[in-house]
Amino acid sequence: MRQIMLITDGCSNVGDSPVLAAALARQEGITVNVVGIVDYGTIGELGSQEIAEIARAGGGMSQLTGTERLAHTMQMLTRKTVVQTVQQAVNRELRQILGNGGIEDLPPDKRSEVVEVIDDFSESSPLQIALLIDASASMKPKLAAVEEAIRDMMLSLGSRKGQSHLAVFHFPGPRGEDAVLDLDWTLDLSSARSIFQRLVMRGATPTGPAIKKVMEFFRYGTLDGNGKVAWPEESDEGEGMLGDYVV
Repeated sequence: MRQIMLITDGCSNVGDSPVLAAALARQEGITVNVVGIVDYGTIGELGSQEIAEIARAGGGMSQLTGTERLAHTMQMLTRKTVVQTVQQAVNRELRQILGNGGIEDLPPDKRSEVVEVIDDFSESSPLQIALLIDASASMKPKLAAVEEAIRDMMLSLGSRKGQSHLAVFHFPGPRGEDAVLDLDWTLDLSSARSIFQRLVMRGATPTGPAIKKVMEFFRYGTLDGNGKVAWPEESDEGEGMLGDYVV
């Protein structure tokens, strides 16, 4: 299962629409979740609206939070969307068997069995998360909270039964790049701790182009495009009812 976890205060102001970019990601089977750390006033309201629209277009969830609740929000969104994704797949399987029925149409005893299956797949399925950090100038006061939240998230991912691959990006880059790769796909979640020493908050907010760059990385294993596909190795834990289902 593939996710982009975007951490931003909203209000992109450079390049393509982030809502359109999120919709394109969804078409490629990548869920886009957005954690919004927004300010008060008109700018905050505009940022909140954009955050909700990006997540809706990307088939994911959005949550606005203060810096003190950021870690909890990121963990919650990741787990909720994994469960939601597995449930959607199970419902598709059930519709093939039951016609138009879904989980809610099953008898109570069967429904509880299916819920157990969903919970087990949610914990054991391989997961790829691309963290995309807004490092524009307006995010500078929030960097310490982002760093702490990501460290807590690493602990949460490490407690899953299934493999959790992580890659980390920030935008914009020091030379105006749409996005910069800070950490290539890794199972060593603790390695994300070192990236914040290299982050410099600056410039505008090219959220749409940054999402597209991360899509490129999912597709080619590089931000430059047309590289060879470099998917992380996955275990055989996904074999079975959902074995050929890719998100």
